[in-house]
Amino acid sequence: MKKLLLLLALTVTATAQTPTAPAIAHKVDAHYNHLQSLTARFTERYQGMGIDRTESGTLTLRKPGRMRWAYDAPSGKLFVLDGRSAISYTPGDAQAQRTPARQLDDLRSPLRFLLGHTELSKELDGLTLTLVNGGYTLSGTPKGSQQGLHSIALTVDPSGQIQAMRIEQTDGATTSFTFTAIHENIPTTDSDFTFTPPAGVTIINGTAPI
Repeated sequence: MKKLLLLLALTVTATAQTPTAPAIAHKVDAHYNHLQSLTARFTERYQGMGIDRTESGTLTLRKPGRMRWAYDAPSGKLFVLDGRSAISYTPGDAQAQRTPARQLDDLRSPLRFLLGHTELSKELDGLTLTLVNGGYTLSGTPKGSQQGLHSIALTVDPSGQIQAMRIEQTDGATTSFTFTAIHENIPTTDSDFTFTPPAGVTIINGTAPI
């Protein structure tokens, strides 16, 4: 009987200590709602339509609504969001494309919800939680199935800091981002989120490519 009671007590304790999807989502919300800026190294991998492409670079975020993806592989590729519009540029192109932020259809844009006051439970339907390597993966479907997205999965550490993001589109293609060397609340300037076109490059209105 004592062994049975001990087993039941351990089971209850373990259950009480097992986090839930809403609890971890709240922890992520709290972490990023108190954050003003960050930089991180990123690796981006796209798999779909017979393509398997890996790129990398440095990500800079600043509230409200600013982000900069500066690629070093391929060198010179750039995606900048200044809060009002986004500009995407690939070296060798004669044009850079500008898109109003409200019309942005880009797989990097889900990170924008971290640049405001976020509530993951209101951004993603059907939140589920998986334990992975001492951290957690939150998965859900974007509200309104925007951009043809099937699901978004965020892998976070116990503090709520995002370590990776995986996006699955409705056509089965996936894009994953992993983040390392993360530095939070670092100084940034407006010029970090300004695009200065190289000589001979013009800026046109359009839709930013993946």
